[in-house]
Amino acid sequence: MTDTVHPRTPILVGVGQFTQRTAREGKIAESLDPIAMLEKAANLALADTGKADALKRAVDTIAVVRFTADSPGDQGRLPKRMYRNPPLSVAKKLGISARRNFYTATGGNTPQWLVNRTAEEIANGECEAALLVGAEYIASMIGAVKQGFDLKWGDKEDPGRDPEEIGNQKPGVTPYEARYGLAFPVNTYPLFENALRGQAGRTPAEHLKWLGEFFSPFTKVASENPHSWFPTYRSPEEISTPSEKNRFVGYPYTKYLNAVIEVDMAAGVVMTSVAKARELGIPEDKWVYLHGAGDANDLWYVTERVNYHSSPAIRAMGRAAFVQAGKTAADMDFIDLYSCFPAAVEIGCKELGIATDDPRGLTVTGGLPYFGGAGNDYVMHSIVTMVEKVRAKRGSYGLCTANGWYVTKHSAGIYSTEPVKGVWKRTAPSVYQKVIDAEAHPRIEEMPSGDARIETYTVVTDRKGKRFGIVVGRLLNGARFLANTPDDDQTLDWMMREDMLGRTGTVTPGDSNLFKFA
Repeated sequence: MTDTVHPRTPILVGVGQFTQRTAREGKIAESLDPIAMLEKAANLALADTGKADALKRAVDTIAVVRFTADSPGDQGRLPKRMYRNPPLSVAKKLGISARRNFYTATGGNTPQWLVNRTAEEIANGECEAALLVGAEYIASMIGAVKQGFDLKWGDKEDPGRDPEEIGNQKPGVTPYEARYGLAFPVNTYPLFENALRGQAGRTPAEHLKWLGEFFSPFTKVASENPHSWFPTYRSPEEISTPSEKNRFVGYPYTKYLNAVIEVDMAAGVVMTSVAKARELGIPEDKWVYLHGAGDANDLWYVTERVNYHSSPAIRAMGRAAFVQAGKTAADMDFIDLYSCFPAAVEIGCKELGIATDDPRGLTVTGGLPYFGGAGNDYVMHSIVTMVEKVRAKRGSYGLCTANGWYVTKHSAGIYSTEPVKGVWKRTAPSVYQKVIDAEAHPRIEEMPSGDARIETYTVVTDRKGKRFGIVVGRLLNGARFLANTPDDDQTLDWMMREDMLGRTGTVTPGDSNLFKFA
């Protein structure tokens, strides 16, 4: 009975999302600007509660997921910070006078982290009603640049002060890693993928075939989702077969295995306490409880990792979320694992105890390569969709996971219409974070010299066909290093055909360390 639920229990009471297709239709001039996108998503979420007007008066917190164009790192090629204070701008558009206006840090983990953080604040009495919203507009932005069209976005958008920024904005890579291209996810996730292939004992050809089989079901889900950027089913063979339209990007990934960031999408969530929802008269059939929450970071930089086929952080935050919910992975009716690249899903499955061919499916949206990789905000869409799923199947449970940077920052949430029993309280992430931070890991040698072996690797190919090899290697003393390989076609063809894991050679230091095969 919900009348026995603790009044400060956090709940999600409204959700909304939409996909703007003007860029795909060649109608850039009709594209909503980012603040208007936030406003539309917010209004959809507020309307979903059935008490939009009352909520606009009650919302005390507005948080906006950082736009990808405002993010550091590999997005630095984009125009920066057109909008001084997105949460305050959208608050003014909505007529909301919130006492707190937050703008988050970068990372695909952010929406779930934000829900977890807000739930804790609600449970602690620091917040009663919050609007969480995000939008990505890279499709219109890039389309306008290509067409030489001036969108005139942000010209008059200055609400008068800077936002309060929340979250960890620490750079995702070191200068050393950036020199080898690891700031680009398309270069870095293949390093994890080849390591995972080695653990699975597959040949490169076998693994490429398996990747098509693994991600084809995601396209099936995307093809049935009205919000998908690419609502197209693709067969396993189509995904894993290189072609003119499906070239290799970062080996072993073909284009159809990569998240697509050039989308225009927005989503929002409204959260309240049970007491506030009752006070506002929000119908109980709208209430969805966050039964479990977990947040953790792996050793921050890619070169520091324990290995490239596991994630102590996903394991720890998943355990924390399941223990809080009193559930296991087997109890979940719906699952959405963060899916920027196959490696992220594979590691998630491994650490959470979910089979890669689980009949429940691994996505409710269709995944970032097919539903659309809505930058930092994708998981807001998966949360919205998960809320709709568990509402439609009363008493069911759903798991959402989120991932930021390069298998670096992780969050998880477990959702259900079943009421939370007792006081909502989670284990402080700092408790298990200190255990992760103490994990033994290799020493980094930035200027390596001598005999060495390959720990993992990739070959990066651009649209013009230019290629280069990246190696994560180990010296005989166990120190880890980064290096490039010779860039002649014979070497690179061989690296994309044969298994390089464990191959030996010598490395010489330089502005770019060079690994030569024995």
